[in-house]
Amino acid sequence: MALLDRSDWYDLTRTTNWTQKYVTEDEFFPEALSGGRGIPNSVWETYDEPYKVSYPEYVETQRAKDAGTYSVKAALERAAFVDSADPGWVSTMQAHYGAIPLGEYVASIGEARMTRFSRAPGNRNMATFGMMDENRHTQLQLFFPHANIKRSPRWDWAHKALRTNEWAAVASRSLFDDIITSRDAISTAIMLTFAFETGFTNMQFLGLAADAAETGDHTFASLISSIQTDESRHSQQGGPALKILLENGRQEEAQQLIDVAIWRSWKLFSVLTGPIMDYYTPVEGRQQSFKEFMFEFIVAQFERQLLDLGLSKPWYWDILMRDLDRTHHSMHMGVWYWRPTVWWKPAAGVDPEQREWLEMKYPGWNKCWGKVWDVITDNLLNGRESLTLPETLPTICNMCNLPIAHVPGDGWDGRDWQLEHEGRIYHFGSEVDRWCFTINPEQYKGHQTVVDRFLAGLIQPATLEGALKYMGLGPEEMGIDAHDYSWIEKFRPTKSAAA
Repeated sequence: MALLDRSDWYDLTRTTNWTQKYVTEDEFFPEALSGGRGIPNSVWETYDEPYKVSYPEYVETQRAKDAGTYSVKAALERAAFVDSADPGWVSTMQAHYGAIPLGEYVASIGEARMTRFSRAPGNRNMATFGMMDENRHTQLQLFFPHANIKRSPRWDWAHKALRTNEWAAVASRSLFDDIITSRDAISTAIMLTFAFETGFTNMQFLGLAADAAETGDHTFASLISSIQTDESRHSQQGGPALKILLENGRQEEAQQLIDVAIWRSWKLFSVLTGPIMDYYTPVEGRQQSFKEFMFEFIVAQFERQLLDLGLSKPWYWDILMRDLDRTHHSMHMGVWYWRPTVWWKPAAGVDPEQREWLEMKYPGWNKCWGKVWDVITDNLLNGRESLTLPETLPTICNMCNLPIAHVPGDGWDGRDWQLEHEGRIYHFGSEVDRWCFTINPEQYKGHQTVVDRFLAGLIQPATLEGALKYMGLGPEEMGIDAHDYSWIEKFRPTKSAAA
């Protein structure tokens, strides 16, 4: 019996709207969950997903992916790569696994919302597969690190991190809640799949896959490459939704959703991916700098897509271009200095060879961040480790929930962008973070950062030790220098010669 081509039946089978008899249209598709925005169903039915797949095709492809990924893991497990890997790369894996897996599960909730409540049948169809994708990603990234728990409890943070009040976990939850769990189906399609997944998760997975392969971690490279192929498919849901909004007079709202999501995503990746690519990964394993990856996968891509759709670049584009040279260096320095407050071991990444690489990729690095690392290095060489450790908590931005970090040295540009709203003073790390708050204060005004909770007396005892306990960090989980300061020995001959 001859089979029809998919093109002969696909559009018919995914045209699943019908006239309800027992409930009203508004009851079936509540506006708060669907985000139909008064646009007729007949218009939403024109949503044309660029990637079309049937369930049998999907299952066959995913089965092959899983078979390949698990086979690589099984084949290489005896090699015990983790035991011989550079400690900076081990920290890369621990940071990634803590930040990502449960975020993938939250994304499956967003996909489920689109599956049930989107007015566009094509969006519902794609989101069904996206929901299964995200569930698969969660399972993979919980299973792979589990084998390493015997080596260190830090690996258990893959399952634990986003359930704690650790500051980086709070920042991650804040972003995911903003662009996924608190939005309607169409806003989620735009903020999650178009703004977040099209660029930022592709950069995380493509960039780390390349670095993993160069570092010799073929298990990790296979894992995240397998995940990225899913991301590149279901990340295409936002484009058709944007097109419908633009054709129906919703350009300003669409632009705003994109601008918020891109900025908030950038800030989180500046503290996650930036340090990983430019400091934790061994120099010989770095394919490109974080800035180069950002230009390739975010800047050029979004400029092209936004202009093709008839949208504008975000109003803060020049600020973002400037910050690509700066923000993640300051974030990295802050994470290393406050290393007891994270679940991985931050690698300093500033030995002479690494500093030469940083200066080459970021001209002027030595005059700014290098000066501070000179002081840190001198303190460590003279046995003053206590001067390289925190005594209290930093000021945290009320939007991104990350420390307010600026350029040190002669280029110091520190500023607290404050705002008073309903009698409360809010603190922001940039004018863009403050703008995100001002356009939708009801979305954000009730949230408290870790420092807000500290000042409100919710953390007891009101000390750094009390804060670490509140964050769920035990003595064997608190971060320390990944290389146990061995990198400072490369500076000792120079110091001795100068003396």
